[in-house]
Amino acid sequence: MSQRFGVAVFFLAITVYAQFGRGPAPPRTAKAAALYDITGYWVAVVTEDWRYRMVTPLKGDFGGVALNPAGRKIAQAWDPAKDEQSGEQCRSYGAAAIMNNPGRLHITWQDEDTLKIEADNGEQTRLLHFGSVQSGAGQWQGYSKALWEVVAAGRGEKPTGSLKVVTTNIRPGYLRKNGVPYSANAVLSEYLDRVNEPDGNAYLVVTSTVEDPDYLAQPFQSASHFRKQMDSAGWKVRPCVTRW
Repeated sequence: MSQRFGVAVFFLAITVYAQFGRGPAPPRTAKAAALYDITGYWVAVVTEDWRYRMVTPLKGDFGGVALNPAGRKIAQAWDPAKDEQSGEQCRSYGAAAIMNNPGRLHITWQDEDTLKIEADNGEQTRLLHFGSVQSGAGQWQGYSKALWEVVAAGRGEKPTGSLKVVTTNIRPGYLRKNGVPYSANAVLSEYLDRVNEPDGNAYLVVTSTVEDPDYLAQPFQSASHFRKQMDSAGWKVRPCVTRW
């Protein structure tokens, strides 16, 4: 987005009232400092990469992903039956892929500094930490560090910006259903933006970049869109599967 330029990283503000002889005010929580509300139920709107997201691509079809020789070797050896036998059915539901999967999201504040994203497709839960809690290492969703990035605004203007999330310590998995790999050294960077349309609909736009020194020759970028729902209609929890 063009607003990325000139973005200043926003840390929870501490206002000092020195002129009144007071100490620093308590820092605002991430929930209180939120630039917009992304809580509620959202349904995926698949308008791009349909053949990679809605059906299982053929083995060896990794168009649009710049795999290095090591990555291509793993993708060419993909065997869904072996994944099933070894209990690895969730390889395409990890943090680097879950937001591209078709399905629904339920987003809530777990506490004042932690956003929780539940996906019905694959029964996965992501925790976005605004604090310094370390957890999730070696799990499908890894550890996600979140912050509000704010574009500098003029006096009296409402601040704008984005929710930025950086995820590390991810268990190795697949970028796509057909075994296109990412490693434990992959780093996922995301921006989650709410867009309100004139017709009253609201959309969550997730732009993602995966960098992986082990399997990618260059970063893999993608975008996913979700439309806001009024309630939980259509929410259907279902387990991980190796093929659609």
